[in-house]
Amino acid sequence: MKFLEETECKADATADLVYRVCPMHLLEPGEMLADLEMGQVLEVLTDYDGALEDIPAWCAKYGQEFIGVGEDEHEDCYRLYIRKIH
Repeated sequence: MKFLEETECKADATADLVYRVCPMHLLEPGEMLADLEMGQVLEVLTDYDGALEDIPAWCAKYGQEFIGVGEDEHEDCYRLYIRKIH
């Protein structure tokens, strides 16, 4: 898994899933990606540790690019980045 520095990735849209329960961390990003253009990046904010494995696996299954993950120490959440491929 690639860990990103705060300035490495610019998102075109953000899915704030902090305090949301499973399986929302998989359902909502899929819906939001449908509204993005190819090549655009979705940032997923979550405090769910399972997303660190689930989101990359979801990207592989559905043919999207998992760019990497960053931590936001001030907000106590993860930032996962997905590039829309198709």
